[in-house]
Amino acid sequence: MALYSADALAGKRILVTGGGTGLGKGVAGFLAKHGAHVHLWGRRMEVLEKAAAEINEGCGAARAHVQAVDIRKAEAVDAAVGEIWSQHGPLTGLINNAAANFIAPTKDLSPRAFEAVTSTVMNGAFFTTHACGKRWIDQGLKGSVVSTLVTWIWTGSAFVVPSSMAKAAVNAMTMSLAVEWAKYGIRINAVAPGPFPTEYAWQMLSPTDDAKIGATQADEVPMGRFGEIQELANLMILLLGDGCDYITGETICIDGGHHLAAPSTFAGLNKLSDDSWRKIREASVAATAASKAQRST
Repeated sequence: MALYSADALAGKRILVTGGGTGLGKGVAGFLAKHGAHVHLWGRRMEVLEKAAAEINEGCGAARAHVQAVDIRKAEAVDAAVGEIWSQHGPLTGLINNAAANFIAPTKDLSPRAFEAVTSTVMNGAFFTTHACGKRWIDQGLKGSVVSTLVTWIWTGSAFVVPSSMAKAAVNAMTMSLAVEWAKYGIRINAVAPGPFPTEYAWQMLSPTDDAKIGATQADEVPMGRFGEIQELANLMILLLGDGCDYITGETICIDGGHHLAAPSTFAGLNKLSDDSWRKIREASVAATAASKAQRST
């Protein structure tokens, strides 16, 4: 069901990190259909170009633009944002969507695995928000930032500790900058989606039948279903548009009541045996290899 007119975001220019796949790509498509120009960031140019072509075809206009950017590197982020400003004009909004995650017993995590998740989620969100925010402030422009979080920011979650920690940090950034930057007309908000299946993320978070517990089960959601991308996009349009400028510093949950009624975490994985975890690791490695192979063709 369409809630907004086709020109609801006309004149908006929005950066979507992790915009080549999954939730980022899906939301970006809806933003473009409502008049926004979207800038898609990711690390693989071929994936971004394919996503942009699909988005442009879907909205019937050349509204999707791409840059291959590693958001873990502050200098690269700042340079890429500067390029948008000089070649296309100032951004009006930012969606911190890029993420890395997988399920694993914390005792088995390596420092490299921990860094892979936290550097993307926490560092990347800060670097990108900072690069946009300082330009908005310097030029006296309004802006809106929306970060994609999880309900674990309130509860924590076993077996995804790096993600829980990093997302909680971005929630703290959201509340902190909302106060610091409100006087500049910059709003900082976040959304906390429940189960919204996307192919690769679902393989990583639910790689075997044994692992389909709690956080990835539709029958654990009071509404009895998964979320739909358009529903998430509708919420994003509200926060990125001009109709609710008084909302800032909020993380809005969109999960069909999941976190209120069920273990919307991976606590149920305590039931798994060491053999089950071995199978999960093997499935995750295979999913990662298949994804990389697909993106390189």
